Amino acid sequence: MTMRNGRTVRDLRRENRTAVLQRLYFDGPMSRFSLGPATGLSSGSVSNVVAELVAEGLVEEAGSVDSAGGRPRTLLRITPGSGCMIGVDVGETRVRIELFDLTLTELARTERPLAVERPNPHDRYEVGVVVDHVRAGIAEVLRTAGVPAERLLGVGVGVPGIVARTAEEGAVVHGQTIGWDAVPLERLLRESVDLPASVPYWIDNGAKTLGQAEMWFGAGRGARSAVVVLFGSGVGACVVTDPMGPGRALEWGHLTVRVRGRRCRCGARGCLEAYAGAEALLERWREAGGRPPAGADEETALTAMLAAAYPADPGTGPDATALAVLEETAEYLGAGFADLINLFQPERILVGGWAGLQLGARFLETVKGYAAEYALRYPAARVGIGMGTLGPDAVTVGAAILPLADFFARGGRRAEAEPTEEQPAWASTVRERAAH
Repeated sequence: MTMRNGRTVRDLRRENRTAVLQRLYFDGPMSRFSLGPATGLSSGSVSNVVAELVAEGLVEEAGSVDSAGGRPRTLLRITPGSGCMIGVDVGETRVRIELFDLTLTELARTERPLAVERPNPHDRYEVGVVVDHVRAGIAEVLRTAGVPAERLLGVGVGVPGIVARTAEEGAVVHGQTIGWDAVPLERLLRESVDLPASVPYWIDNGAKTLGQAEMWFGAGRGARSAVVVLFGSGVGACVVTDPMGPGRALEWGHLTVRVRGRRCRCGARGCLEAYAGAEALLERWREAGGRPPAGADEETALTAMLAAAYPADPGTGPDATALAVLEETAEYLGAGFADLINLFQPERILVGGWAGLQLGARFLETVKGYAAEYALRYPAARVGIGMGTLGPDAVTVGAAILPLADFFARGGRRAEAEPTEEQPAWASTVRERAAH
């Protein structure tokens, strides 16, 4: 039956289920009585929805709480084992794969190193190698946790670059800085990974998955809008204007900060990433006469650079070369933050990524000073700049949130519950995403 506003009874039921699941997920355990005002649903609607969710095993009882003058009220919560998600982070030095239950408790993880010693950085991202790492990693975490693939709600993957979607190929990755030109990653994973065809893949920019994680569970909670920036070998960002909705990935690292400046790994000149990404930072230190540890990966080398510039022993003077490069970088970052402030006027800017966690701990206050100097006064006075709180696993957690968010949007029903007669459910999911 279709209502006057075009919504059907099925739509209304799905929205009611979504409202109850989300409140239990973020604020539970809760009683049926508390769910009413929290969701805006009538007591009858809450009872009907809860009865469905309990019967399906998505919701379970979690003790009771005393009520004012009446019998104790039963508390309800999401059933952790009623579904699982896999999050994948295709990072600069490794591919990380993690398996989570429905409450995002980690069940198993594995990491597959990328060959960082290869002369051409693009070689470490050889598509076949990355796909093999994901294939083997998914099989390993499922085997380790003893979880059948049929319980998966989906696989989320965070990647460097721009992700486009087509009905024929699914997610296609345009990763100019890593040498990926229109890589049909979703199709390649489907052909390689041994999972049921109905398990959906959600592939998106790594900065966007980082932003999703920080808004749901990290330093972004409670903010109406935020920009979450990711520092690794390169630089990226995600702007979020709806705390519960997906953010929008920004190629912030390829904003020009110096005309005819340093050559960026994307091929252009003067990009922020050519000055502030970990790869460029270490290269600039080396060019200035610094000595990064021989044979070390980027994470180890950046740690050494920071230790040289900011020695733990007060009696040891800083490495003047490393300090000068980092101080110049702080100004470039401050100018880049000012651009974000002027363009989006966010409530918060949050710093994440493995390099961001190291750099921010040392000179975030200096960066904030430069941001205030370069930005317009009004929006600059209203933004809070701070560190993300989810650590180096944030991209993986955010990737796992992608299928979880879709699961909630469907009212707690799996993608395969709504297939077409001719095609598996994942094909309709691809079409829906391509339409947007």
